[in-house]
Amino acid sequence: MGQNRKGRVLIVEDDMLLSMVEERLIKKLGYEVVGKATKASDAIDRTNELDPDVIIMDILLNGEMNGIEAMEKIRNQSDVPVVYLSGSSDRYYLERAKKTGFAGFLTKPVTGNDLEEPLNRAIKMANINHTDSDQKLNKSA
Repeated sequence: MGQNRKGRVLIVEDDMLLSMVEERLIKKLGYEVVGKATKASDAIDRTNELDPDVIIMDILLNGEMNGIEAMEKIRNQSDVPVVYLSGSSDRYYLERAKKTGFAGFLTKPVTGNDLEEPLNRAIKMANINHTDSDQKLNKSA
């Protein structure tokens, strides 16, 4: 069943209603939602645990860290592509997010049309990253 899926997505969103809407949109686009997190620390743990192809990351999360800070920590262990979602189009967050590298930066609320291009871009990035990792492994073998 998972063979026709485009990629595996982790949703990090602290608003449960938005999380459900995002999950529905992502599934409609043909992606598999492999997990969800509501806090930055959970996002870091779930990324290590689930090894998603893409992370959909809310920027303003409840708790000790925001989504950008969580991605900075995730970047220490993974180059998984991220699509940021923000309730604000504040340039401050956009500039900070750029430092983590991202496949998209969208202002909420989002539609399936809004998500489609950044998700496709993220999957292409993930495939390039996996290919690079495989080549490094083959060279060291």
